[in-house]
Amino acid sequence: MSLYRPNPPPARNGVGASCVVLAPGPWATMLDYLVQRFPGVPAATWAQRLNDGDVVDDHSQVITSDTAFEAGRRLYYYRAVPSEPPIPFEAVVLWQDAHLMVVDKPHFLPVMPSGKYLQETVLIRLKNALGLDALSPIHRIDRDTAGLVLFSKQVASRAAYQNLFRSRQVDKTYECIAPWNPDLPWPVTRQSRIEPAAHFMQQTEVDGTPNALTHITPIEVQGALARYALKPVTGQRHQLRVHMAALGLPIVGDGIYPTLTPEGSADYSQPLQLLAKSIAFTDPLTGEPRQFESAKKLRGLAEVSLETTFLPP
Repeated sequence: MSLYRPNPPPARNGVGASCVVLAPGPWATMLDYLVQRFPGVPAATWAQRLNDGDVVDDHSQVITSDTAFEAGRRLYYYRAVPSEPPIPFEAVVLWQDAHLMVVDKPHFLPVMPSGKYLQETVLIRLKNALGLDALSPIHRIDRDTAGLVLFSKQVASRAAYQNLFRSRQVDKTYECIAPWNPDLPWPVTRQSRIEPAAHFMQQTEVDGTPNALTHITPIEVQGALARYALKPVTGQRHQLRVHMAALGLPIVGDGIYPTLTPEGSADYSQPLQLLAKSIAFTDPLTGEPRQFESAKKLRGLAEVSLETTFLPP
């Protein structure tokens, strides 16, 4: 008995084809299925993709608008983002070998394609610039956060590096600027349960078994502000931003916590003052110690105003 091996089409402009396996149902055509399966994509968009030959099956057969629906068939399609706004900042490759790449990411540039971002992401820019179709991030940081991100260059060795993060064998240190509260028992360890909030952009602390742990230490204080070293033990979405806001110390420039600002209000002159500063681990392939530090810097405390913390009125 032979094992089935998918045969996806090649990447296009650095973007790999997305895949969907057709579930049984009453649809007459492939177009009918795609429109119902992906309600967020207008029917006209799917029709255009089909007419342009941008949807194929596992045998590279082009699917058209009137191709009859067939359950179990595997379709590949290329996602596109119309009028994607350019992001005027570049990521820098700090170090690489045959298996691993260490990248210093700027604020505002997403790591991975998502939502309205596709070409304007670290991953797709690097794929196009370096011709590395197998490149894939081993972990992620927020679009608003600057600093270090590790990328895998080979599928065969990827799991070894991913396992470092799963088993918490990676020492990560972030820096942030936030309000100062001398009354808290410094250094602080924040441990809580973080779950999705009512708005999809936000996370929130809830009752229950903790799933998020962060060590927080002030390293510089000036007036009403401080620079903190943050050491996350776990890796929940928005963990550092949620924990700082929960302590009453929202990170300077945070447009999501504690108050969500309107979409599209990002100000390139006021980036979130959060930086993935350093990362250290033992290389699972060579046994060598690896330690990397971002070349980026947060602002000096004297340059920062509490007005940029987006405190609620």
